[in-house]
Amino acid sequence: MKVSFIIPLYNRLDLTQPCLESLRATLPRGLDHEIILVDDGSTDGTREWLQTLGAPCRVFFNEHNLGYAGSNNRGAAAATGELLVLLNSDLVLTPGWLEPMLSLLRRKPRAGVVGNVQFRAATGELDHIGFQVGLTGKPHHDESDHWLWAPWSSRETAAVTAACLLIPRDLFLALRGFDEGFRNGGEDVDLCFRARALGRTCHVALHSRILHHVSASPGRKQRDEENSRRLAHRWREEFLRLNRRLSGLPWCQEYLARHWEEPRDFDPRQLAAILLFRLGLLPFPHPEVAHRQDQAFQREVDHWQQLLGPLPPLNFVSSLPERAREP
Repeated sequence: MKVSFIIPLYNRLDLTQPCLESLRATLPRGLDHEIILVDDGSTDGTREWLQTLGAPCRVFFNEHNLGYAGSNNRGAAAATGELLVLLNSDLVLTPGWLEPMLSLLRRKPRAGVVGNVQFRAATGELDHIGFQVGLTGKPHHDESDHWLWAPWSSRETAAVTAACLLIPRDLFLALRGFDEGFRNGGEDVDLCFRARALGRTCHVALHSRILHHVSASPGRKQRDEENSRRLAHRWREEFLRLNRRLSGLPWCQEYLARHWEEPRDFDPRQLAAILLFRLGLLPFPHPEVAHRQDQAFQREVDHWQQLLGPLPPLNFVSSLPERAREP
């Protein structure tokens, strides 16, 4: 089984060089692999350095800036491995990081996308362990550190970050890769949700742990609101469904606090209904939970309308050639 590592680059040679060194130092012995580096218009000496690299590195230079999604799509179209590992150029890969991800993909036939646990390189603190969907429809990093001590080796999650992501190449191409309508943010969550729509699952390999210089690339956060709106409108119903289960428990806590001094109005049936839905034993959420969530989501939609103007078309955009889109 051949693995293609894809690393998009845009400046920050000072982080790219140690990232590549850590990748080479931590690969399993005898692994059939290639390393595809796609430069997106660097001006800091990265291009000159790339020209000094030999096999197993393969280097591509974008004629104009394609962004994160476009650069990964170009790398995937050129890849020859059965598995793709997408990597940010600001990672520090640690010994044994890859094996748990490969093992998870082999053990779970429905698994389509595999991520891992990431810590902040500057502080060693947990950065995230998957994604959650917020009350207003914005995905955010799950920082639930109790998973670090879980006795099992993986957890299923709504999505994982493409900073370090393993996916079969045929699935990536069947999904048409990343939607290039996202610009340096949100494309990984969208990819995971499209994989989930095909019946595949997303997992975090809990024993795979790496360091990440978070958001070190220049201009990384410039289009967060546009990307969030694009995600929320495409996946609104799925975001609401996931969040209603997550938001039930905080609502229970609030309900108990509200009725602590006025127990006459306390209705245990409401708490039971919310908890049973949270556990997946009831098909519909409590009406008040659903109503409050819809209100929060609509407030965010109104905020985007004021900040960004009318919603542009959400057409899927991909630079992958037609032949590469076949499953």
